[in-house]
Amino acid sequence: MIKAQNDNRHRWGIIYCPKVGAWKPMKRWNEIRDYLKDCRVEYDLLQSENFSSIERLTRVLADNGYETIVLVGGDGALQDAINGIMASENRLKIALGIIPNGIANDFIRYWGLDDDDYKHAIDCIMARRTRAIDVGCCSYTTADGEQRRYFLNVLNIGLTAHLVEIANRKRYLFARAVSSLVGLLHLLFHRQNYNMKMVLNNQTVEQKFMMLCIGNSRGYGMTPSAVPYNGWLDVSAIKMPKFLGMLQGLFMVARKKIMNYKLMVPFRTTEIIIENVDDARAGIDGRPFTPTYPMRVEIIPEAFNFIIPNKRNKTK
Repeated sequence: MIKAQNDNRHRWGIIYCPKVGAWKPMKRWNEIRDYLKDCRVEYDLLQSENFSSIERLTRVLADNGYETIVLVGGDGALQDAINGIMASENRLKIALGIIPNGIANDFIRYWGLDDDDYKHAIDCIMARRTRAIDVGCCSYTTADGEQRRYFLNVLNIGLTAHLVEIANRKRYLFARAVSSLVGLLHLLFHRQNYNMKMVLNNQTVEQKFMMLCIGNSRGYGMTPSAVPYNGWLDVSAIKMPKFLGMLQGLFMVARKKIMNYKLMVPFRTTEIIIENVDDARAGIDGRPFTPTYPMRVEIIPEAFNFIIPNKRNKTK
């Protein structure tokens, strides 16, 4: 077993997650495979059967000595992969690389990587320029004991999490697009405040909010100042606006100026205890999430190594 793990150190362990609703789910992989062959990259491939298999497959690679794990997927798949890595004793030896292949690729866009440029992504992984980055951690207790769920981008509670749930009910792109439209109409016409109670920075905040966003990264525009390497969580608590105020809020999110929104209450912290959220739904990195409360959300600084994209060489 030790020899096998040593042999795996220099091979890539690749997990391929077909894009939801793709007409030809293997077309993308065939293109990636051909380029890997041209680059003479040695790798072992695992293909996810569904969302629930990604975490398990990543843990298998981590525990078997792969020091370069490559995920071909989007934000939701990335969150599952992170949980697999964090559960392994080898996590500090591992460098994780991303080849974007999801409906949402917000985290990798933060680092300047284009969604469709798989060749550049592979070139960056080959260069293996790494940086230790932070991970958010949610801790809560169920009948099975203490549970932990890790995230890279954002934890949403309230309206935005409800929209995530609506979008995730459909597996096909067209159906998901319709669901997103339904979600937008819900956003505009069925706004609701939730009684929320949380403790952070030695103060208790108990108010009505429409949504609560806790970001380790920019959080789809809701925590635009968050960066995954400064040891802090950014928190955006947003109150329910009137109809025109909602339109203004959407415009400011699109312009990346949500921090100037008058109904947004910002915080920055290393830990937040969420004691109550009424019946508000939760979502984590684009996936529905069903924790119990109270729940502690904290930052784990420099939790693992991430392969960050190199800057492109300018061509004449």
